Amino acid sequence: MNWLSLALHSLWNRRATAILTVFMVALSLCMLLTVDRVRQDTRSSFANTLSGTDLIVGGRTGGLNLLLYTVFRIGNATNNISWQTYQDIRANDAVAWTVPISLGDSHQGFRVLGTTNDYFDHYQYGRKQPLELAEGRAFEGVYEAVLGAEVAETLGYEPGREIVVSHGLGRTSFENHDDKPFTVVGILEPTGTPVDRTLHVPLEGITAMHVDWQAGVKVPGLNISADEALERDLTPESITATLVGMKSRIQTFQFQRRINEYRQEPLSAIIPGATLQQLWQMIAIAENALIAVSAMVVVTGMMGMVTVILAGLNERRREMAILRALGARPPHILGLLVLESGFYGVIGLVLGLAVHWGLMAVAGLWVQPAYGIELTVGWPEPTLLIALAVFLTISFLVGLVPGWKAYRQSLSDGLTART
Repeated sequence: MNWLSLALHSLWNRRATAILTVFMVALSLCMLLTVDRVRQDTRSSFANTLSGTDLIVGGRTGGLNLLLYTVFRIGNATNNISWQTYQDIRANDAVAWTVPISLGDSHQGFRVLGTTNDYFDHYQYGRKQPLELAEGRAFEGVYEAVLGAEVAETLGYEPGREIVVSHGLGRTSFENHDDKPFTVVGILEPTGTPVDRTLHVPLEGITAMHVDWQAGVKVPGLNISADEALERDLTPESITATLVGMKSRIQTFQFQRRINEYRQEPLSAIIPGATLQQLWQMIAIAENALIAVSAMVVVTGMMGMVTVILAGLNERRREMAILRALGARPPHILGLLVLESGFYGVIGLVLGLAVHWGLMAVAGLWVQPAYGIELTVGWPEPTLLIALAVFLTISFLVGLVPGWKAYRQSLSDGLTART
């Protein structure tokens, strides 16, 4: 007698209950897999955003806030750095290079970043990968812009296109710098980082846009054209922050302390990797809580599976009695229920993986542009694979509970089920 075939036929006769049970197990596993994958992809996306930078220097603020608004374009700066202070930092003998950053404007919901060509020379992501141009060139003129890959793709922009920058960071702005448009001259290769969602313009371009503005408001009656602005001194008065590369990493901590104690103005200097670890430590409790809740959902799903099998035993006593009459021994009955519970576990896992992969693929289309987190579709990490193997083993073993009950019943039941 083929016991696997017999178990499948038995399940088919109760297919409505079996399908619901499989979905219950699949959804619980899908939740566990998805939470773990989002956790991994979030860490990976954040860690790959910036590399090769020793320090980030900005106005006095919390380290996490400085990291978030300079690197991940999340939040806003509380203070700026004066241009003179930036020059002092740049001129320090321990400093190899600096990349100034000016934030505060946007275009169609995408951040505009003012910087210099040093940005394209020194900014690195992932494993020290440099930025590369997919089309065009880096900016040279005051009113030129280089777009991140996602900006160009989403808005359909190409080199030669004129764009108008909006004041502030809202997706919809009623204050536009339409008298000083920028021309797209280059588009960067995709990086999978916030660089893809950024428009890069010269620092002088940021200053030129605001020559007839004061304290964030356009001066009434003062209209300086784009050409007239070029005749002025476009050296910025301040910048948002600066990335710093040291000649020797041994000097990093000493220079960081010097910046934090800078007397001319209050500054903050952070080491990106160390600050990122602080972020992970802060959210570790939330991560562990989500994993624990997901694990409890899986346990609940498994208990529900056993409950469904146990609840159906009284309705199947005639089936078991007939099997005994056909020569099935009590251990065979036990094995039949073990196979059934194992079936729920195996099919639930396969379906759970499929739903998880589909969910990640669809969610990635929305999460990437909205939050800059690249969700991937792949196999679980080794630790989770071991946990899934344990789950499959337990899914067979828990069948021993209803199997033992069916075994006991089959010893005493006849062809007529008891009422």
